[in-house]
Amino acid sequence: MALYPLLRPLIFRLDAERAHGLSIAALERAPKRTAPRFDPRLATQVAGLDFPSPVGLAAGYDKDARVPDAMLGLGFGFVEVGTLTPLAQAGNPQPRLFRLAEDRAVINRMGFNNGGQAAAFARLAARERRGIVGINVGANKESVDRVADYARGVVAMAPVADYLAINISSPNTPGLRALQEAAALDELLAAVIEARGPGGPPIFLKIAPDLDPKDIDALARVVVDRRLDALIVANTTISRPPLSSAHSGEQGGLSGAPLRPLALQRLRDVRHATGSAIPLIAAGGIASAADAYARIRAGASLVQLYSALVYEGPGLARRIARELVPLLERDGFASVAQAVGA
Repeated sequence: MALYPLLRPLIFRLDAERAHGLSIAALERAPKRTAPRFDPRLATQVAGLDFPSPVGLAAGYDKDARVPDAMLGLGFGFVEVGTLTPLAQAGNPQPRLFRLAEDRAVINRMGFNNGGQAAAFARLAARERRGIVGINVGANKESVDRVADYARGVVAMAPVADYLAINISSPNTPGLRALQEAAALDELLAAVIEARGPGGPPIFLKIAPDLDPKDIDALARVVVDRRLDALIVANTTISRPPLSSAHSGEQGGLSGAPLRPLALQRLRDVRHATGSAIPLIAAGGIASAADAYARIRAGASLVQLYSALVYEGPGLARRIARELVPLLERDGFASVAQAVGA
């Protein structure tokens, strides 16, 4: 882990998507690591699941569920794989993944590239069930019935999922974000909850940071009425704060450090709109224990990261978990749950 700052200049000479693929391949071949023991004060419960640490891996890194256990071994308290679609699809044309090194950011327009749910299911069914692994599901780009795609994904992946995340907030599948509109969202959630059936895994919903306050209020009413298990706030943004990188004009979703203020504000907005009636999971621009703690204090029970790994290296999750403990101690909290929304 300590070698990463030395290796990063070499890694950054590679195309971003190629480097990502090589990291997955390396983890597949690496010796198995057991998940670390976390300080018991980091343990928390969300949607009936016991998380040993609130620091999780966001969807997008392990798209095809190839290395969930390797990521748990690196110190993540939970891992979300995907986005997985019913049918395999190639995604958008390359290049489609860009490092904005000067901004400590990433722009992607991947387009749900993945090998399909059946292939991922086989890998997940073959693993020993340990640690929390959520499955992020989406709709195929060419689908004529996206609601049916989500319901199909829930049925297909529920047997191997600790939770299911419904991703309707990627900016890289045309028209997908329209499902966040209240009437469309209500129809979608009704379908996926019915598809899950009684006794199925919890259902989380991943939303965009670009929603207007009025849209957040309408969305909140739907998810509370439908008794959704959690909201993930938020996906990448199509907005463009001031950026320094030559890649700043690329189309796609922006993540990393520039997303931090917007994602934090949207978390606060959603917390206010839901009245703390639903657990929240924070994502977007989290790169340190201070970032994670700020989201927890703003109402998040869990946090997720991905883009920060590009700049901080594979030891980041373990470091954040370790450094969260003195922050809790400083403010007199005996657990993460006590700090949520404080």
